[in-house]
Amino acid sequence: MNLPVYLDNNATTPVDPEVLGAMLPYFTQKFGNAASKNHLYGWIAEEAAGMAREKVAELIGATATEIVFTSGATESINLAIKGVFETYRTKGNHIITCVTEHKAVLDTCKHLESQGARISYLPVMQDGLIDPQELKSVITPETILVAIMYANNETGVIQPVKQLAAITHEAGAIFFTDATQAAGKIPVNVQREGIDLLALSAHKMYGPKGAGALYVRRKNPRVRITAQIDGGGHERQMRSGTLNIPGIVGLGKASELCIRNMNLESGRLSALRDKLENAILGTGGAYINGSTKSRLPHVSNIAFRNAEGQHLLMAMKNLAVSSGSACTSASPEPSHVLKSMGLPDYLAHSSIRFSLGRFTTEEEINFAAEQAVLAIDQARAQFPAEHNSAKTAV
Repeated sequence: MNLPVYLDNNATTPVDPEVLGAMLPYFTQKFGNAASKNHLYGWIAEEAAGMAREKVAELIGATATEIVFTSGATESINLAIKGVFETYRTKGNHIITCVTEHKAVLDTCKHLESQGARISYLPVMQDGLIDPQELKSVITPETILVAIMYANNETGVIQPVKQLAAITHEAGAIFFTDATQAAGKIPVNVQREGIDLLALSAHKMYGPKGAGALYVRRKNPRVRITAQIDGGGHERQMRSGTLNIPGIVGLGKASELCIRNMNLESGRLSALRDKLENAILGTGGAYINGSTKSRLPHVSNIAFRNAEGQHLLMAMKNLAVSSGSACTSASPEPSHVLKSMGLPDYLAHSSIRFSLGRFTTEEEINFAAEQAVLAIDQARAQFPAEHNSAKTAV
């Protein structure tokens, strides 16, 4: 067993050996540019991209022609939101999103506000879920886009995407979801759920960093977006730039493995997650942040009373865990996701995310449970006594 035990799979996952094996030839023997149409090297690269496109499409219930390759979810999110705003702003300038979205969505919306967009930020309930009635109350004929994350990166809470998409379509707007944490982990089907645009990333599902995709619906109705990168007209004029064939091959292989293993992995990881949770919750003064009925099978976000977050993390030195999103871990501010769910600052600061993965073993979970219990005791021993009475009441 390697130390520290890695339980931060929502930040990134290791590349699956089968994915690496599929990628390697495209760095050396099969190194052609997919845009080279006049010789074998280019044809081989183009064929590899086509095969990967088929697998990514299969993973989310789309067709291959609806998949646009990008450098990752952040680029896909920018392309989707900015692309819709620029294309449909003659219809309206209103975009609806949620307060618990990833910063890639929130910062993109903030940028568009400076360009004349009107943004509504839906609140969440204490369990992290959106009340669909909130969406109904703010959507208008000027609404062009609703952007709601499929599953939250910090808590694992899964939103009622199908219901939210139906409300969106009734108002004649487009529905976009950041499915970075959901794709490959749970069944996602853009047709059944009414999703018009969807972002995903390879490195969240055992593929390489630097590869991702955006699903863009082609019919019933067809969605149009304005390209954000100019130069060459690659990816059907939506995303110019030489295709990252090794990364795309890795994304395709990762999608194939997720299709094959999803059900088995989901059951195994939820059992291990529950085992870890039960050990931690048994210490008392700890509870799960977010819905336990609608969440990803491998994620647990736990708040600890009477313990400082940094003391917990330091005491868990043999565990690679997170206090929030990898993209905001350098910030001293408490998690905007947890604060939006009603947690006071001190509890948001003393919350830890455990996210399991394909290569997490039962031995590691047994060790993690022991280490976490010891760490909680150590952190509580360092907690200022004068704070106890004030903070145990919350």
